[in-house]
Amino acid sequence: MTARRRAYLGVKRAVDVVVAGAGLAVTAPVMAAVAIAVRRDLGSPVLFRQERPGLDGRPFELVKFRTMRILSSSDGVDTDGDRLTPFGRWLRSTSLDELPTLWNVLRGDMSLVGPRPLLMEYLDRYTPEQFRRHEVRPGVTGLAQVRGRNGLTWEQKFAADVEYVDTLGPVVDVRILLATLRTVLRRQGISAPGTATMHLFTGTTPEGAPEPGDGPRREGGHGETGVDRHDAA
Repeated sequence: MTARRRAYLGVKRAVDVVVAGAGLAVTAPVMAAVAIAVRRDLGSPVLFRQERPGLDGRPFELVKFRTMRILSSSDGVDTDGDRLTPFGRWLRSTSLDELPTLWNVLRGDMSLVGPRPLLMEYLDRYTPEQFRRHEVRPGVTGLAQVRGRNGLTWEQKFAADVEYVDTLGPVVDVRILLATLRTVLRRQGISAPGTATMHLFTGTTPEGAPEPGDGPRREGGHGETGVDRHDAA
């Protein structure tokens, strides 16, 4: 790592702490209102918690607002689309469900900008090049999110993530943050074609094409599914 890159990472971390701390304070009334609405619409728990891989693949607990009903074997609900309520869809489209991840940024688990944290089970499915996305802290938003979010293929997402790792710098981060505002306002790329969220990543074939998924993936935690629609997003 170059001295310049190391210096910027220190600045980037300082900015993350300041912005996340201020963001948590400013949005506290909004988060309180969202928490009440989630409790009324989806019940308890209000927060979705799940272990995700962070810097160098080390696990941390991601925190978001729930947007889906808890999976139950007796209610006949099977797909992400069935479990997403109208309110949950609205939360996802506005990215308000991501507000609690500012706590992850403040703790140092995540950064404001970086590759979205996906699933722990994906670590063994990445190619060595794809695994490079873990050379930096995962982000609330990232290059893949402003290029299409869940409208991109997995290969396109991972290529964007590695490109971010290679081009990391203040100009890139500012551009991504500004583009994120436009993406959220336009509510683009919230779901992949044919699913309410994103298909399971099952690995990449030697030829470079992603292997076909087996339908929408199920994540652990409190019955929530859907990696990142901006994942991260």
